[in-house]
Amino acid sequence: MGKLLPLLVAMIALTSFAQATQLSRRDRELAETMLSNISSDVHKYYFDAKLHGLDWDALVRETKQNIDKAPDEATAVGEIEALLERLNDSHTSFIPPGNVYTANYGWEFKIIGNRGFVTEVSPGSDAESKGMRPGDELLTINGFAVDRAGVPMLKKALYGFFQSKSVDLELRNPTGKLLHLTVASEVKRGPEFETSWNLNQQRIANQKAWDREKAKYKEFGPELMILRVPAFLQTDLDVDALFRRARNHRTLIVDLRGTPGGRIDSVHDYLGDIFDHDVKIGDSVKRDKVAPMIVKGSRRGAFSGDLIVLVDSETASAGEIFARVVQVQERGTILGDHSSGRTMESRLFIHITGGNPVYTYGDSVTVADTVMTDGKSLEHIGVAPDRMSLPSADDLAAGRDPVLAYAAGLAGVTLSAEDAARLFQPATPTE
Repeated sequence: MGKLLPLLVAMIALTSFAQATQLSRRDRELAETMLSNISSDVHKYYFDAKLHGLDWDALVRETKQNIDKAPDEATAVGEIEALLERLNDSHTSFIPPGNVYTANYGWEFKIIGNRGFVTEVSPGSDAESKGMRPGDELLTINGFAVDRAGVPMLKKALYGFFQSKSVDLELRNPTGKLLHLTVASEVKRGPEFETSWNLNQQRIANQKAWDREKAKYKEFGPELMILRVPAFLQTDLDVDALFRRARNHRTLIVDLRGTPGGRIDSVHDYLGDIFDHDVKIGDSVKRDKVAPMIVKGSRRGAFSGDLIVLVDSETASAGEIFARVVQVQERGTILGDHSSGRTMESRLFIHITGGNPVYTYGDSVTVADTVMTDGKSLEHIGVAPDRMSLPSADDLAAGRDPVLAYAAGLAGVTLSAEDAARLFQPATPTE
């Protein structure tokens, strides 16, 4: 507890386009208004009415005092998120007023096992010019250690709260050489006010995002179908159509690596197409009731072949629930890395305050926890794979996917690690 605020402040210290000036009276009143509304949402709607035994009113008063003493907007905003951090809950967080600036860092990373690795470096980026490459082990970001426990907080600061103009990185490349780099990001300024043009562009972007998140599949004769699920969004007939194709194959690989979650009804539909009988997921534990979660099996149309589910450190929420049901019911094999342990069900609350300008902010509040049939929640625990299978630093550097290649081999299909990595890559756009 208490690690988020110094992390956020450290991030903001390197951000030239953030306002790190002394708070005006109006800004301080805005921060206090946000605190009041956000803390009230948690008090009213959080799934545990006792708030894990915390003296919430006292913590809110302490946060208000800290805001009163905050030297700048970054610290004031960080205090509100630090309050929510006390709940130690993956799905309860503050959504501050939008920043018109965004930063493209030019590189991506993830946890593999218990270590952080660079997975992507954008061509032409400052990261590439400084010698950063996929396969480099990422040791620290702005002095903060990169490990499984701290990465959710690091990513929240880096990608969510404060878009930094540059970050200081410590890396170790596959040869063992240590690198200390200051990597600049590409900073873009967005519109401060919405126009019909901006809204239309946003609608186009939303449609493209939906297309990216739709499940995709590849077929390898009667032996194998590989189903990639970027997010659990599709439901009902769309899911049934996928499994009508799957029934033509002896083995189905469901790739949930990097799947952040999605709709609970989508999870039900996916699970319903792999069981020919009703199955209990567990119990949904809400503030005022506990309700069983039952999947209606597809008695005539369920996929009955062998099932392999791939997970990694970024498989979360709905993806973890799907994988754990398969595991508990002994319906298939879970392969890959330990999942994230971020499985709560949340609700979004939006607030608007001010007149000129208008500030829009909000919060995500956990409204339910899923307790599986073994009596345990997956929150902070995750899903341990039946078979651990991880890419090496050399695999990342060479653009190989040995995990998917290995899973295909279990189904009797020869698929090289190089071809596996290219299987669901988007097509190169044509001019």
